[in-house]
Amino acid sequence: MYAKLLKQSIAPVPVGSRLLSYVLGIETSCDDTGIAIVDTNGKVHANVLESQQEFHTRYGGIIPPRAQDLHRARIKHAYERCMEIAQLQPQQLEAIAVTTRPGLPMSLLVGLRFARHLARKYQKPLLPVHHMEAHALQARMEHIGELDYPFLCLLISGGHCQLALVQGTGRLTLLGETLDDAPGEAFDKIARRLRLSILPQYRLWNGGRAIEHAAQYASDVNAFEFPLPLARERNCNFSFAGIKNNSFRAIKAQERLERTPPDGIISNYKDFCAGLLRGVCRHLMHRTQRALEYCLDPSIKLFGNATPTLVVSGGVANNDAIFANMSHLAQQYNCRCYRPSKRYCSDNGVMIAWHGVEQLLQSKTNLRWDYEHIDLAGTAGFSASAVTGVIEAGIKCKWIQPLTLGKTPT
Repeated sequence: MYAKLLKQSIAPVPVGSRLLSYVLGIETSCDDTGIAIVDTNGKVHANVLESQQEFHTRYGGIIPPRAQDLHRARIKHAYERCMEIAQLQPQQLEAIAVTTRPGLPMSLLVGLRFARHLARKYQKPLLPVHHMEAHALQARMEHIGELDYPFLCLLISGGHCQLALVQGTGRLTLLGETLDDAPGEAFDKIARRLRLSILPQYRLWNGGRAIEHAAQYASDVNAFEFPLPLARERNCNFSFAGIKNNSFRAIKAQERLERTPPDGIISNYKDFCAGLLRGVCRHLMHRTQRALEYCLDPSIKLFGNATPTLVVSGGVANNDAIFANMSHLAQQYNCRCYRPSKRYCSDNGVMIAWHGVEQLLQSKTNLRWDYEHIDLAGTAGFSASAVTGVIEAGIKCKWIQPLTLGKTPT
């Protein structure tokens, strides 16, 4: 039943336009203020990003009221810089795309209010954007004419971990999602517990970036083992709480063994990071492998006539070890694998503007003039779900092993 509904909803949406139009994108879902302008041919005319990471790193996590204050203080200047870089006038914009869900409500509100202000002032329509959909579609901007619908997308970030079949704007079907922590969140908490930030090179890095870098210098990648979450569950869901808790226990045990001082770090932290990264890669690969087999099932053919494709997107897609393993997995199924350029993996205004472009090209009816009726939401799902269908399929896989990590770079 689920497969039949999915196949019926697949319809290609053209990308590209002979008549050039410009869309402004506004992103304030979390702690980055992103403003960008993209045209309907996929050209980025300006991309301004004001990051709050240095501020929030000092306090061990994002503080929503302060994130809202910083958005308010920076958004007008970011917009003005964007227009100046693009060398365009507001009247030349076709529409204004703005993130309305999911995200921190206090942060989303700043972007939506600013978008309404611009829309009223310059008589422009708004295009509400689902933040995770924007991540999923971003790679299409950089591969116009090459990356067609439908495709499977692994969305991995600090707040999400989802597998979805992407068929167009507003047409994503969920195959699996995290039951607890997201991978980026787990990386940050584990890196904080490991006290990587006491090392000068990692002081201002997020946890995932620090762990990936340290893992490259491991001398014994098998020094720490991490149990595979949900190993007996034949679905595509994820769980990172167990990996996080096992990490805390392993760090504590090693600290006791070495008598590590309260302001110190275990001596073999590089080996620990390599083991952790391998465990995360293995978990991501297993769940994605089952999703690939579900989509490639000859009786379902969810990819339709399109070339089987996997897209990895979201902030954690910046991790080269994770992307290399996902590409390795895709190759075993003769499946293409893409990710956005690194500057577009994390939250940014470009992906919001591009989602607006895709909406614009799909249908003019997506344009919203009823500004006050556009609402925001802290949480938001996709248009459809095949999670139950995956469970009912009961797919048993012959697991693809992750690549070797921990080789010291030259």
